[in-house]
Amino acid sequence: MPLFDDLENDVQGIIDKPWSTRKGQTVPNSSDVALAGGAVELDATFLYADLANSSKMALELDRRVAAKIIKAFLATTARLVRHHGGTIVSFDGDRILGVFIGNSKNTAAAKCALQINYTVKDIIRPKFVGKYESVKNASFSIRHGVGIDTGAVLAVRAGARGDNDLIWIGRAPNLAAKLSDLRESPNHTFITATTYNLLHDSSKYGGKDNENMWEKRTWTFLEESMTIYRSSWHWKP
Repeated sequence: MPLFDDLENDVQGIIDKPWSTRKGQTVPNSSDVALAGGAVELDATFLYADLANSSKMALELDRRVAAKIIKAFLATTARLVRHHGGTIVSFDGDRILGVFIGNSKNTAAAKCALQINYTVKDIIRPKFVGKYESVKNASFSIRHGVGIDTGAVLAVRAGARGDNDLIWIGRAPNLAAKLSDLRESPNHTFITATTYNLLHDSSKYGGKDNENMWEKRTWTFLEESMTIYRSSWHWKP
């Protein structure tokens, strides 16, 4: 069969296939969702963590040093996500996507984000600056961004047979990714108002004076003005 016919049949088959959707109580694996029409509805909180300045790292640093920085960021972020009850669902270069479910999912994700901030600023950055002159003298500093949003999503298995993975359909994963791209140092953690309003006080207030760790601001996403919260706080793991 010509390739054109295969492509046309792929598209038509997807259009014609009815959805077989079920409610999920846990974060599914790819094997839990049928490739043909399978979908899982989930109420979840998404944390998207992004290492900044990757392009400058690639240009200015030895590739082996740049790779070590990225590996350190991904390893520590993944460990923190799992420690707080989240599930790693995707690695994308220098980015990582974690999913939290349950009654305290927003509080857990927010605490995780503030601990990622501590890890980057107080562990990764000083260790690499102390070890490598090239990092110390670089035109950039090791920084990151974390975005968090919560809501209903659809987990769908996509791709070709033998080469596929889950994709996440809904506002939360997309908005979390966009928020992680914001660069407003010293603020490195950004959450939606929906997430903020569901935080326990333990992830909302901190310090000896029990201050609000989050600052309200307005942001435009897809030509819509919305309220988000940002934080410069860090939390020692």
